[in-house]
Amino acid sequence: MSNIIERINVVSDIAADILELAAKGDIGAFEQVYKATGGFVYNVAWRVTRNSQDAQEVTQDVFMKIYRNLKSFRFRSSFRTWVYRITVNTAINRYRLTLRENKGRTDYDKAEHNIYSAPDEPLHMQQADNKAALDNLLQQLNPDQKTCIILREIEGLSYQDIAAALKIPVNTVRSRLKRGRETLLQYARGRQNTP
Repeated sequence: MSNIIERINVVSDIAADILELAAKGDIGAFEQVYKATGGFVYNVAWRVTRNSQDAQEVTQDVFMKIYRNLKSFRFRSSFRTWVYRITVNTAINRYRLTLRENKGRTDYDKAEHNIYSAPDEPLHMQQADNKAALDNLLQQLNPDQKTCIILREIEGLSYQDIAAALKIPVNTVRSRLKRGRETLLQYARGRQNTP
């Protein structure tokens, strides 16, 4: 949880003068923006796409978009919200493209489950099990519901921030979260009743 709060604070703590310099083409300032937001962008992209290669591509695409469009950022919304919007939209588009390319393939790369160097240790096994369970749950949702659940429950955004990031009404956010949670509950109940 502290890691999530840390990422959110880093994204919101980028000084306006750094953003202005980056918008004018200052590579050093843009590098500071990248260092402050790169981990966050990758994390959101990975949570939406569930694929490390896709998340890396999304991250590259997002920073190309930020670089090209930072000069038009007018500070009417927070920089954090702007980055969320770009990241989520890019990740959803990539996720949908991957689904189309694979024509309904439901089993994505499992390589990320082998992250731990010592999988025989109980803590690492528990972490891997938890990660696999979360992956499995998120796969039950459609992309819109998944994005809202990730931004709310994992990234800790408010309903208003999610609405701003996705450019949808707050009531739509509530509706997607409600339907997503209902889907997850039904799935969990079905798993409990399965011998």
